[in-house]
This record gives sequence, structure tokens and C-alpha cells, in this order.
Amino acid sequence: MPTNEQIVQDQVNAFNDRNLDRFLSFYISDVIILNGQGNEMMMGHEGMKPFYGKLFEQSPDLHVEIRKRIVVGQHVIDEEQISGVNLEGFPAEIHSAAIYRIMDGKIVHVQLL
Repeated sequence: MPTNEQIVQDQVNAFNDRNLDRFLSFYISDVIILNGQGNEMMMGHEGMKPFYGKLFEQSPDLHVEIRKRIVVGQHVIDEEQISGVNLEGFPAEIHSAAIYRIMDGKIVHVQLL
């Protein structure tokens, strides 16, 4: 079984490839994604598909660079620099952090800061 760090890196690679099906394959079907205030942004693959599908489709130069990664047990924390975003309501470049919780080889919870 891949390590928690490898699971997160593989989903980063799928994000950079803008491959929606592969990207979603690293998440459990009922994953919860929260914002920095702890409010639900998306729930499950069905909540992720419209947002990430549109992002991937409209952003041909989309790329995330991991500036720093911390692994603590079942948590992986990435400092991210995202560029090439072409989605209404979002800046072209985003500096953020993502906190992933992995269980049984899948991402089960994400908080985006």
C-alpha cells in the first residue's frame, strides 16, 4: 500500500495533469472538503466533479507547486502555490495550504486554508 505522502503526491500529479477521474480516485466517495473557517465547501465526488471539472477544463496552464510538506501520521499538510487558474471568482494565482487526512489508502477529509 502506498504511503500517505505518496497518496497525496499522486493526487497532486493528477491535479497537474488535469485528469478528473484519476484525481477523484484518491478520495473516498463521501470525502468532506472544508474551507479555512471549517465550513463545508464540497461533499463527496458529486460535490467535487462540477468544481474541479470546470477548473480543469477552463485552466489549461493549471499547476500546483508544493512549497513545503509535513507528514504527521494520517495527516499530510501541503503549502501550495497554484498558478494558471482560469475560473470566475478566483485569482489566477493562489497561495494556500491543504490539510489532508488519509485512512485506508484514501483521502477522507480535506481542509483548505
